[in-house]
Amino acid sequence: MNVDSYISGFVDGEGCFCVSFQPSRRHRLGWEIRPSFSVSQNGDRAQLLYEIQKHWGCGFIRPDRSDKTLKFEVRNVRDLVEKALPHFEAFPLLSSKQLDVELFAKICTLIRNGEHRTAQGFEVIVKAAMKMNSSGKRKYTGNEILSSLTAR
Repeated sequence: MNVDSYISGFVDGEGCFCVSFQPSRRHRLGWEIRPSFSVSQNGDRAQLLYEIQKHWGCGFIRPDRSDKTLKFEVRNVRDLVEKALPHFEAFPLLSSKQLDVELFAKICTLIRNGEHRTAQGFEVIVKAAMKMNSSGKRKYTGNEILSSLTAR
């Protein structure tokens, strides 16, 4: 069996590509951007999460208190760009979640290239992130984030 195809199938059902925004006085534009990839599993089946971590050589595993599962997570932008995202380029998801992967890859690449430090690049990132995870909940809307930039 091909481990890479199995990982993509598992992630297609249980994975999440997320970009969150947090107000921050430390950051030039007043916001911290936090991209993350995660996939969850019940504790009695956690060996799959450890297999992904070993296979990619990055990420961490932690308890997710919200649903009492374990979560494998990659937050480091370099690991996302160099390890996680190349996997999904070579072994794409079959569902519409692949569109989130493509937007996520664009965002991570922009961050890796330092574009998040400019108002123009930041705006591109916010607009792309707001197209992701349409069924998810957001603490801040794209308009709230972008309008706060013009006030600075």
